[in-house]
Amino acid sequence: MAAELPIPEHYDARRAGAWNYRPDAAGLLAAAGAWRERLGLRPAGAGGRRVLLLLVDLQRDFCLPEGTLFVGGRGGRGAVEDSDRIARFIYRHLDRLSEVVCTLDTHFPHQIFFPSFWIDAEGQNPRPHREVSAAEVASGALRPDPALASWLAGGDYGWLARQAEHYCRELERAGRYRLYLWPPHCLLGGDGHSLVGVIQEARLFFAFARQAPANIEIKGGHPLTENYSVLSPEVLMAHDGRRLAERNQRLIDQLLAADALIVAGQAASHCVKSTMEDLLAEVAARDAGLAGRIYLLADCTSAVAVPDPSAPGAFAFDFTPQAEAALARFAAAGVNIVRSTEPMAGWPGPLGEA
Repeated sequence: MAAELPIPEHYDARRAGAWNYRPDAAGLLAAAGAWRERLGLRPAGAGGRRVLLLLVDLQRDFCLPEGTLFVGGRGGRGAVEDSDRIARFIYRHLDRLSEVVCTLDTHFPHQIFFPSFWIDAEGQNPRPHREVSAAEVASGALRPDPALASWLAGGDYGWLARQAEHYCRELERAGRYRLYLWPPHCLLGGDGHSLVGVIQEARLFFAFARQAPANIEIKGGHPLTENYSVLSPEVLMAHDGRRLAERNQRLIDQLLAADALIVAGQAASHCVKSTMEDLLAEVAARDAGLAGRIYLLADCTSAVAVPDPSAPGAFAFDFTPQAEAALARFAAAGVNIVRSTEPMAGWPGPLGEA
């Protein structure tokens, strides 16, 4: 097996934490062509083993300290360091990756998981970073803002109120998450929605160097359901049996058709976790052995840990235990838990030499 490739001269790790860094696509095209000739890189579609890298929600709002929902992890620099490792991983394995697919969490100003959707008994929007229980909604302590019913429910506020309570109950019944109110993030049209600069740079360089697609998967735009997983919304059906949203069956089939699938991104406690859970549910239904084709880069994903402003060093919410428990479940299901800094040739399963 060939040795790992060098990191191109243009890459600067300091940019992994830079909000305003925007790569020069035209310059990358020229540099990638020279790199392809220098290293003898073949087009990604020329045949051979299909190795797909799925990058989950590597957007400014999640990956940079200035973002509205920075995933710092317990150490405070989690997503910045993850982005650096992911970019390096792409460059070192340009010759082995066949496709890089990025997901984009994509939201609008009023969604069920934003404070703007809800009002309390005084008619005020609640604060972010709090959970909403079905019991609170049933009691009227929190309710959907009636002003939204005209375009969310065709003017039927009763339907919208019943749906909000139903949604919270469905989340609690499923047992994966309770409804959590996030600050507005990844708003379509805003700077926080776009990929962090070093990931966009690496993605474009890969596409140009290997003459490969650079596909984007959009998720999260439905106002009445969350979409942590790129493969499926959290709740598919409304309280009256109406379908709210659909699973992304096309992407599920694409991922499981690959000879090897590598997963990284943000956050380990939420969108990566849910995507992996949905993927493994599909694996269990098809063939449990497919889990052995999946690799999770454990050092390229961090958990949400929300600092407590009233207690320095403490966290108001810390989802690290959920991320760690999920990682253990994935390993038990047969997923290969690896690190980006380990040579791919030494990995278990189809990507290793053994």
